Amino acid sequence: MGFSSLGLASGLVQALAGQGYQEPTPVQQAAIPMILSGKDIMAGAQTGTGKTAAFALPILQLLSKNKTSRDESAGEENIPSPGALVLTPTRELAQQVHASFEKYGSGLALDSRLAYGGVSINPQVEAFKAGIDILVATPGRLLDHLAKGSLTLSQLQFLVFDEADRMLDMGFIDDIKRILKRLPEQRQTMLFSATFDAATVGLSKKLLNQPEMIQVDEANTAAAQVEQIVYTVDPERKRELISHVIGSKNWQQVLIFTRSRQSADLLAAEMSKDGVKTQAIHGDKSQGAREKALAEFKSGQTRALVATDVASRGLDIRQLQYVINYELPFNPEDYVHRIGRSGRAGNAGLAISLVSTEEEHLLAEIEAVLGQALPQQWLPGYEPDLTREIKTGKKMTRSGQKRRAKQRAGGGRNRRR
Repeated sequence: MGFSSLGLASGLVQALAGQGYQEPTPVQQAAIPMILSGKDIMAGAQTGTGKTAAFALPILQLLSKNKTSRDESAGEENIPSPGALVLTPTRELAQQVHASFEKYGSGLALDSRLAYGGVSINPQVEAFKAGIDILVATPGRLLDHLAKGSLTLSQLQFLVFDEADRMLDMGFIDDIKRILKRLPEQRQTMLFSATFDAATVGLSKKLLNQPEMIQVDEANTAAAQVEQIVYTVDPERKRELISHVIGSKNWQQVLIFTRSRQSADLLAAEMSKDGVKTQAIHGDKSQGAREKALAEFKSGQTRALVATDVASRGLDIRQLQYVINYELPFNPEDYVHRIGRSGRAGNAGLAISLVSTEEEHLLAEIEAVLGQALPQQWLPGYEPDLTREIKTGKKMTRSGQKRRAKQRAGGGRNRRR
């Protein structure tokens, strides 16, 4: 099945072919015809499966058809108003989505604009004046523009929530409610996310009108092409293990996750001392510093990039193969997002998680979400200290006790060498 069979215009199909895209992904096959027919949708699919194109392509086609009539119906105040609004939780994801709109719509007379915080608002205001058909924005900065009067949403026809679950996790619900008050009731709304929890489903009921549900993969499942390995290791030896694995296997592009910004900075500094050039990316970094670190990672100047969950949203590195969880996330759904950074676009990926005694309960929660057990292994030379519980006085969880008993009984034979 080609893109032309989905109802896309020949110009868009030719543009996709010129960029090497011949066959639509499952989420694109399901979503594009529904959006073109005017339906609200709630779509879930793993990262790297083409969610952005699934909404960008039909929106571009529909906007290009009615651009003239929309311009003629603009308000007398002549305040810029987009025809389509895409809300994202992070600046990086906003940049990625905006780039996709510009790439797919390069042959169309449509203006796509960006609005996110951390940078001066004035250049964004000036860009809006030059024309704005599509706006990709973070919630906070969009509200800044609405308050400033630099744009209105009166002409909005299409609303997209990208990574809706992450927006809720990051506490954007109040901002979202404020934005909804500014929207016209007559609009087409799309909600896209890699995972759906109760809060996301609850939000969808307020946003969507008789939506079509699209679930390409079973909710909250890890991408099948990503191999998952769990190493049991003492916390103080995690950094040493990571540097050893990267160095001994000559890995050149590795994305590492921590739970906090402080851990990210410390780990990056210590790994650099080990001879592995590493940088950290998180919310405390300036936009310029984050963009520079990401560019150097993509180009190969930096061998490893340490990121927090918030900063990782929007990282689109198509050939990324290796992801390491230095610390397991408190939110088990974040594990799915993390390992989904590898194995994108059908490529193989490898996700390694380092688990200490104190994190056994977090692993159990992840396994419950995945619906499968992730057998723990020992890496030769980095076996955990089995007497550590006595030394530290920290009692192991029941699930951890069961796992440790199996490892003792097996004499480490279940280890991957």
